[in-house]
Amino acid sequence: MANLVTSMCCVVLAAAVVAYAQRRSQLVGRNQYEKMGSDVTMLCGALDNSTSVTWKVNGTDVRAPHRVEGPRLLLTKVNSSHNGLYSCFQNPHGERRDSINLRIGLPPGEMGITCRSNTYPKGFYCTWTLLHRTFIPTTFEVDVQHNQRSLEVQQDPFHKNRCHVRFPEVFSSYLYLVNVTAVNALGKAATTYSFEESNIVKPDPPERVVATPVRNNPRRLEVSWNSPSTWPEINSFPLKYFLRYRPLIREQWQHVELSDSTSHTITDAYAGKEYIIQVAAKDTEIGTWSDWSVAVHATTWIGEITSPPEVDPVIPAKTSPSSVPSSKAPQKAEPPVGRAARVLTLFSPLMLGMLLLLM
Repeated sequence: MANLVTSMCCVVLAAAVVAYAQRRSQLVGRNQYEKMGSDVTMLCGALDNSTSVTWKVNGTDVRAPHRVEGPRLLLTKVNSSHNGLYSCFQNPHGERRDSINLRIGLPPGEMGITCRSNTYPKGFYCTWTLLHRTFIPTTFEVDVQHNQRSLEVQQDPFHKNRCHVRFPEVFSSYLYLVNVTAVNALGKAATTYSFEESNIVKPDPPERVVATPVRNNPRRLEVSWNSPSTWPEINSFPLKYFLRYRPLIREQWQHVELSDSTSHTITDAYAGKEYIIQVAAKDTEIGTWSDWSVAVHATTWIGEITSPPEVDPVIPAKTSPSSVPSSKAPQKAEPPVGRAARVLTLFSPLMLGMLLLLM
């Protein structure tokens, strides 16, 4: 008896689960994807052609141009405004029979593909972008070939339009071929991109750029930085650097190209001026320059100078600050002339004449 009760409970529970699933399916709706600009037909479940139904979209009457033929709803020249949850109800009692989640979009087309190695010689990554939106979910299939063999492709965990590939070898003369196929419910399209290994090497910008004034020297700034942390083998594959700097009062940059040094002293700065400084990096033999590092600001030494400073360069009148004397030594004064001395000077000829008469 107990087994019979248990079996009956299981049957009832299974029926309830099926009914719930059907009810939920009607509420959520099955997806139907259609091409923008086309004419669309939606069918109310498996009802026969003589069944009379009423259609609603998102719970309200269908207002877009349409017509109903039995269990079918026909829409003409659909666009994004036709998106929605369409539900059909069997007349005359109004029982819901089906729900369709209509999504209007486009099949995929051509893509733009770029590849870059910022971790040379470990590997590279490729990214791609559809040149035109599809408006519906689209997935991508990627195949990378080198020397007539497929390479392992790892999908990026955070960016669906990016993948990572390890270099099978370095200093290769064979082309890499990247084929990306975009797929959605309305169609598919493939784009191929090829490149040479040496052309995609581009480090990340240098990190932790620091610029500090030099004590007692108003024309110098000490600049230092770290190699990008993503560059894995700095000793085997060294980087060179490009430094640019300018005072905020000017728009023209000054540039210095350095070998593998991660520091530089600017010696021609304007005294007391704030500077903006950036650094870029590049493999010493192949590839292209990185983007510029985050800009840092620094002002040359403006404290009390305990030793004679160097003479500042002349700044054009357009950006010239107020002039600063080159020396603060006072001017040599004329010796003072007393009142008694001036009187003596006035009467000295008269006194000389009187002495001559007495003689």
